[in-house]
Amino acid sequence: MKTKHDLGNILVIAITFILFAIALFTTGFTKDLLLEAGVLLVSIKIIMMNRAITNSNIEIIRKLNEINEKLKENISKEV
Repeated sequence: MKTKHDLGNILVIAITFILFAIALFTTGFTKDLLLEAGVLLVSIKIIMMNRAITNSNIEIIRKLNEINEKLKENISKEV
């Protein structure tokens, strides 16, 4: 099972934030800064959505395993 913050997500956030900081110092406070901030927010949102989907998939697999165990119990009782 994945940890709460896996290495890939942390790397993506760190690299995006570093690029955002570089853009801040190279372009200054211009309209391009808003574009860079948007890229940062989109990256973070995608990672948050990935985490939510992972949690949902884990819950679905857990429920499917419960159903599978119950079916196996019922089949063994019938035989």
